[in-house]
Amino acid sequence: MWREGRTYNLMVLRHAAVAICAAVLTVGLPVHAEDVQAPARPAAGPPASAARSLQIAFDLAYNLDHDQAHAVLEQAMRDHPDDAALPRAHATLTWLNLLYKRGMVLVENYLGPVSKDDVKVAAPPPPEAKEYQTQLARSIALSEAQLKKSPNDPTALYELGAALGLQASWSATIDGRVMGAFGAARRAYSLHERVLELAPQRVDAGLIVGTYRYLVASLVLPARWLAYMAGFGGGKDKGLAMIEAASNHPSLAQTDARFALVLLYNREARYNAALAELAELRKGYPRNRLLWLEAGATCLRASRPADAEAMLNEGMRMLATDHRPRMLGEDGQWYYERGVARVRLRKAPEAIADLTEALRHPQLGWIRGRTYLELGKAADLAGDRAGALAEYAKAKQASTAAGDDEAVAQARKFTSSPYRGA
Repeated sequence: MWREGRTYNLMVLRHAAVAICAAVLTVGLPVHAEDVQAPARPAAGPPASAARSLQIAFDLAYNLDHDQAHAVLEQAMRDHPDDAALPRAHATLTWLNLLYKRGMVLVENYLGPVSKDDVKVAAPPPPEAKEYQTQLARSIALSEAQLKKSPNDPTALYELGAALGLQASWSATIDGRVMGAFGAARRAYSLHERVLELAPQRVDAGLIVGTYRYLVASLVLPARWLAYMAGFGGGKDKGLAMIEAASNHPSLAQTDARFALVLLYNREARYNAALAELAELRKGYPRNRLLWLEAGATCLRASRPADAEAMLNEGMRMLATDHRPRMLGEDGQWYYERGVARVRLRKAPEAIADLTEALRHPQLGWIRGRTYLELGKAADLAGDRAGALAEYAKAKQASTAAGDDEAVAQARKFTSSPYRGA
C-alpha cells in the first residue's frame, strides 16, 4: 500500500538521497554566502567557468539558499549556452524545490518498501513544470548533439545519462508515474555503464549504476528477474561499493554520493556510518539546518536518544534564527523528533510539551499519526492512562488514514497494555 511519504521505488531513490538537502551533482570547496551576495557576474571581466558556476550554485543549494542558486545558474546558462550540465542542474533544482515544498526531502520519507506501483500525487504548479521540462529538454538536446559528433565521448554520455535519471525521478515523484519512468531509468543506467567501460576512472558514473544495482537487489524475486531482463544489474554489496567509491573520489558527483550513502546506510541499519557521513556534510554545508535534523533522526534509529536530543537542540537553535523558507511540515517535524527522543529518555513533561507543539504546525499525515502515538506513550510514562488511551485512539485514526500500518499496530498494542519505556 502507498503510505504518504513512507515508500520509495526503483525510480525515486536515484535522487531521493540528494533531495535531503535540495541539491545534486556538485562538489568542491565550500563557497560561503558572503562570497555570492551578487550572483550575477560583474559588468567587467570574464564570466566564471561553467564548472565553477555549478560549484557555487550547488553549494548555495546544499546550504538551502535556493533563490541565489537559481540566479547563479541562470547567469551561467547565459555565459555558457552550449553546456549541457547547466540546464540539467537548473531542472534538478526546480524538481528538488518542489519536493522541498511538499516536505519530501528527508531520509525518513524513503525508508518504506520498494514499490513498482503508480501513485496518486498532486499535479505540479504549471510554471515550475514548464521550466523543468524546458531546461531538461535543452540539456538532453545538447548532450545528444555532442554524441552525434562523438558517439563515445564519456562526458556527453554521462550528461545524457544524468539527465535521463532526473527525468525518471520527476516521473516517479512529481507525476506519480513509476512504470512510466522505467524507460528513462533503464537508459540512464545503460549510458553510465558505458561511461565506466570507456573511462574506468570516471567512478562518478558508478553513482547511478550502483544505486540501481542496490535497488534491484532489494526487489522481490519476480520483479528482480524482470529488472535483469530489462538490462539492469543487481548486487547490493557491489552497488554500495560503487557509491562509496564515488563518495571518495573528487568529482561533480561526490557530495551526491555522500547523501546517497546517508540514506542507504540508514536502510542497512549502519547508523554509525550514516552519522559519520552527516558529520562531514555538516562541515561542508554549515547553513543547512536539515543536516542536524537528519542526524537527530538517525541517532533515534540507532537507539541513542540522548545524542538525538543534543543534536536536535543544536539544530533548533539554528532554526530559531533562520528566516528562510521552511520545508513543508518542518517546524512540526523538529518538535516531533525531539519529542520522540524525550519519550525514550523518559522525560514525560518535556516530551508532552514538544509533541503538543508539533501538532500546532502543519504535518504530513503519517507524522501526525506518529505524534499522537508518542503523546500516548508520554502520557503513560506520566501515569495518565486515560490521557494515553485518548491519544492512542487519535493515533489509530490518523495512522489508518495515512496507511501507516506499523503505527496502527503500535497504538493497538499500547491500548491493550501501557507503554513502560523502551
